[in-house]
Amino acid sequence: MGQFATVRRSAAVASRGTAAAVRRAVAASALAALLLAPAAADAANPAPLGIACQTQSDGVRFCQGGTVPTFDGTPIDVNVTLPAVPASGTDGGYPLVIVGHGYGGQKQGLDGHEAPWIDTAHQWAQRGYVVLNNTDRGFWGSCGTPAARLTGGPACVAGYNRLMQAGYEVHDAQYLAGLLVDDGWADPLRIGAVGESYGGGESLLMATLKDRILTTSGAFAPWRSPKGVPLRLAGAAPTIPWSDLISSLMPNGHTLDYTITQPTDAFTPIGVEKLSFVAGLFATGEVNVGALTGGPSPAAPPNAVIGYYAPPQVDPNADLNSWYALINAGEPYDGNPLAQQIITSFQKYRGAYYLLDGHSAGGANSEAPAPMLLSNGFTDDLFPVDETVRYYNLEKSLYPNNPVSLLYMDYGHMRGQNKVADTGLLESKINAWFDHYVRGGAPDPGQAVTALTQTCPKSAPSGGPFTASTWVGIHPGILPVLFSAPQTISSAAGDPSVSAAVDPVGGGGDPCKTVAATDQGAGVASYRLPAATGGGYTMIGGPIVVAALGSVTGPFPQIDERLWDVAPSGSETLVARGDYRLSMPVDTATPVVFQLHPGAWHFAAGHVPKVELLGQDIPYLRRSNGAFTIAVKSVEVLLPTHETSGNGIEALGALPAPAGSVAAPSIRLEAASATLLRAARCVAARLRWALRYHGRGRVLSVVVTVNGRRVASAHGRNLRVIGLRRAPAGRSFTVRVMERTSKGLLITTTRRYRNCRALRTRMAVRRLRR
Repeated sequence: MGQFATVRRSAAVASRGTAAAVRRAVAASALAALLLAPAAADAANPAPLGIACQTQSDGVRFCQGGTVPTFDGTPIDVNVTLPAVPASGTDGGYPLVIVGHGYGGQKQGLDGHEAPWIDTAHQWAQRGYVVLNNTDRGFWGSCGTPAARLTGGPACVAGYNRLMQAGYEVHDAQYLAGLLVDDGWADPLRIGAVGESYGGGESLLMATLKDRILTTSGAFAPWRSPKGVPLRLAGAAPTIPWSDLISSLMPNGHTLDYTITQPTDAFTPIGVEKLSFVAGLFATGEVNVGALTGGPSPAAPPNAVIGYYAPPQVDPNADLNSWYALINAGEPYDGNPLAQQIITSFQKYRGAYYLLDGHSAGGANSEAPAPMLLSNGFTDDLFPVDETVRYYNLEKSLYPNNPVSLLYMDYGHMRGQNKVADTGLLESKINAWFDHYVRGGAPDPGQAVTALTQTCPKSAPSGGPFTASTWVGIHPGILPVLFSAPQTISSAAGDPSVSAAVDPVGGGGDPCKTVAATDQGAGVASYRLPAATGGGYTMIGGPIVVAALGSVTGPFPQIDERLWDVAPSGSETLVARGDYRLSMPVDTATPVVFQLHPGAWHFAAGHVPKVELLGQDIPYLRRSNGAFTIAVKSVEVLLPTHETSGNGIEALGALPAPAGSVAAPSIRLEAASATLLRAARCVAARLRWALRYHGRGRVLSVVVTVNGRRVASAHGRNLRVIGLRRAPAGRSFTVRVMERTSKGLLITTTRRYRNCRALRTRMAVRRLRR
């Protein structure tokens, strides 16, 4: 993971005595840091964590070249960077930034960018921060290579990769930060965490814990330095992270970005493996193959061993070999004891969402997280935007006044474009966030949701920025379109060349790659929305599908989804994708509702949004072990838009959701069956107009337009009635009837329909030019 180097709130309220004790502890920790500072402040020869430093030409001190035993004795490979010696005052007590690396990666050097949007250690230190770069256990110098394990000896026995288990990898970084506090270099209350992908997941977990650690047994405990000083994370900027490793690696499609995800939603039923990503990640964690990095790291020969996985069945909470074998074997997953063991371990140790929700460690253990700037990529097929929207919705429902901002754009893992202007914007926002919340003294960056759209080619600037105060506020419109013709989804159907072209790993990772827009035929359900008109419209968010299903035959059915932009030239570009694992047995009496992962795309005039529902999207998603067919009776597609009118768009109203769903803040929900019923009634409406105007002559010609498009016309003597053969798509539309009479008049009637009721009628009469 990397670029690729890769509800319940506690009812307890602190008493006045407890609050006073907390204030005394904070004051004591600050005093302890000041008392310890002089011992560390040997400017001539500093050695934080016992690592010798070299002073750079600008005075910044860079310390590398050794490992440091962590809380359980495992040697961790560490770099520390110190600011220049101050002209006056104490050399110590600096704000600290912890920088996490991507999966299969290692600590960065002085001038190495962990990601284009994250400053180097040198740049952080120039702004007054101490910087901690450590290699996560099980990689490279932290017991990852054979040489490191030989040097570490028995201390490396427990040094294997635990897939960012909060009780180990996260605790390692927290422990090292505590050592820097004890040495007097770092302020215990001014600590920040930033990272990308694997490191983004680490920083999100750390920010959720804030002033706590998770022990190796999964219990919460106060975060204290080895000498007992209380520590607290003051701010964080997780970039392209996961919040739930279950949903990100094996999504089941049962979560929605406008509801509060419940504790079992993401794995009931167990979802569909992201095959190409999971296979690439597993290889990257052991061997310097460069399968997901664009090439092997120059720090070791190609195919050299750089990672250490525990032998099978040695550690039930870190048995990556057995887990990988199970996932790749495929269905049936549900009911398999090992599958349940994986889910439990991921919930308890690796899911920031579950830590925030309070269900980890056996109870309501939630607390407000550290202030966070969260960011994911619309074109990131590994950790998509809904990974942090899910977390954001829960945080806002539990702690509505807690500082959190969102920034989403076309970047991240493949297929992210990582445009220089976009990553520069993110970098500046991260720095502003840290300078205010961690270092202190800088202006408040405020809180907002910001989106930049995907554009093609890469040289084209992204659209936006679009900004709102909330996630729902950035897409206040909805474009609903009903399709009533039955179609069938088959596990055997689909063009494999199309799937291969848009696979994020094997397909080259280019989000602007186009394929022929020809529908794939029987077994692939295709739904083309009306072509955009006028200035078009901008979709931001997760497209919603409400489907009434008929018979489902065969085991382990899944629906893989893709949204395309079909250009007038006949080519199409992928805009969004997702999957949905059907719960068995299928309840055909109740429509299913699911979303594609959020995207951001402008549909220009003449371009057609097309939704495909398939039985397979391999190699991105694993093919089901079952042979199945799914009869689809009708479908309504709802595209979230930045606009609130035009092109059939209406203001956002109640959104469809399964029974028992809990709405995210500022959202209204309704049953999926109600959504389909209302749309069906619209289609059944008889749209007819009488053309009789006494005293104005006979009607000689008439033209009817719907949402600006000409859909019907008639010419002749004594016209009386005109109607539409096919009702317009969508639940909201504007119909205009223009009649020319024998007395030279042009009579225009405009009616706007919403939910099949005329809301407004206007008539205009004027004389034709002769």
